[in-house]
Amino acid sequence: MPVKNPRINVVLEKPLYSTIERLASRDGVSLSLKVRDLVKEAIEMEEDIALAAFASKREKTFTKGKSLKHAEVW
Repeated sequence: MPVKNPRINVVLEKPLYSTIERLASRDGVSLSLKVRDLVKEAIEMEEDIALAAFASKREKTFTKGKSLKHAEVW
């Protein structure tokens, strides 16, 4: 049977599996949906970390004299 979305097989340690099982049960969703949601959250956190590092680097090189005024941008 063809599936719409790609699939990944993952091997988990028993304590991690049990935790995900409890979270899925608490939220009333399948294990698959819970793992998908947790992966999405982890990716968002990784993106936030990368963007924060980028912003921090840009802040260090910022000089008010080189910045554009609101009217110049719009």
